[in-house]
Amino acid sequence: MRVLLDVSAVPDHPVGAGVYTINLATELAGSGAVDLHLAARAGDARRWGERCPGATCHAVVPARRPARLAWEQAGAGKLTRRVAPDVWHGPHYTMPLFLGVPAVVTVHDMTFFDHPEWHERVKVAFFRRMIRASTRRAAALVADSDRTARRLEELLHPRAPVTVAPLGVDHGRFHPDSGPAGAAEDRAVLRRLGIEGPYLAFTGTAEPRKGIPTLVEAFAALAGSRPELRLVLAGRDGWGTAAVWDAIEHHRVSTRVLRTGWFPADALPALLRRAEAVVYPSLEEGFGLPALEALAAGAVLVTTTDSVMADLAGPAAVTVPAGDPAALCGALAAVLDDPDRSASRRAAGVARARGFTWRACAEGHLAAYRLAAEHSGSRAPHEGRATR
Repeated sequence: MRVLLDVSAVPDHPVGAGVYTINLATELAGSGAVDLHLAARAGDARRWGERCPGATCHAVVPARRPARLAWEQAGAGKLTRRVAPDVWHGPHYTMPLFLGVPAVVTVHDMTFFDHPEWHERVKVAFFRRMIRASTRRAAALVADSDRTARRLEELLHPRAPVTVAPLGVDHGRFHPDSGPAGAAEDRAVLRRLGIEGPYLAFTGTAEPRKGIPTLVEAFAALAGSRPELRLVLAGRDGWGTAAVWDAIEHHRVSTRVLRTGWFPADALPALLRRAEAVVYPSLEEGFGLPALEALAAGAVLVTTTDSVMADLAGPAAVTVPAGDPAALCGALAAVLDDPDRSASRRAAGVARARGFTWRACAEGHLAAYRLAAEHSGSRAPHEGRATR
């Protein structure tokens, strides 16, 4: 099967959906199950060639977002005719609306509909329109979680089948403590970034739905009785971050909170491993990849009750209601005061994370590709290659 995967939205420093797209492409390229072609940004061929040597890269998409989105509708058809794929895959909500081959579209979450206040207005208008169009035109849809799949079906009643393909984690990078030598190496990595223990850690892009002001308030309540404790907010600013700065200033903890901005990917496992706890108090996610990475690294995870993060972590995580700083403060205090219980949670988290791999994620996508190809009916084989 020949698959044309649109990787043009992946930025230079990927997070979230970008990490998903990169790892999916890597697994597909190395699987031998598909003839993988990548629609990449102009000038981005080297990165994809190094990451996915088994794929054919077409670095033809404009780099800037408005031109890239215009290319998707006006220029993707030309590339599709040249590549002649069995399936086009749009991994970030959208697809070319007029396409001569079956399309698969990934829908990560439904917050553009359920919580538009968490997003910039221009994005809400665009993605609502494109998600609706995708549910009408795609031959198959992929969701990161059962929660997203259920909400997608409830709200938009898609014509195409929805495949749930949970995200994975790179267990070669995200793994627990490797003994005294590993601990010393982690501390050296973090020291170069100005991070000393003990600390609580949050990782992810700062934006309204992440619940960071609640975390700051909870940390402020802990800080007085724990003068050595710090809070590390690791990740770049998204939009709507004034509330985070306001909370830090209001609670007078600016000297105790480190905002790192973009955080080096090679240092992230060390940050998670050495944290007293990783706190991910997001109000809602499609999957919550930072929570899974924390579990795999052997961190104590404190996250939100009745959320996809709680679903994936099971009893390994400490959970509290969303937006409740008092409950979050109490949970963090309990974690800090009970190291034996924390050790058992770390072990449980590692065991839980073993069930999530990028290979399994790719296999879920292969199932969706087959559904999409079957949806199109019988098609002539491509010249010059054997069909699978």
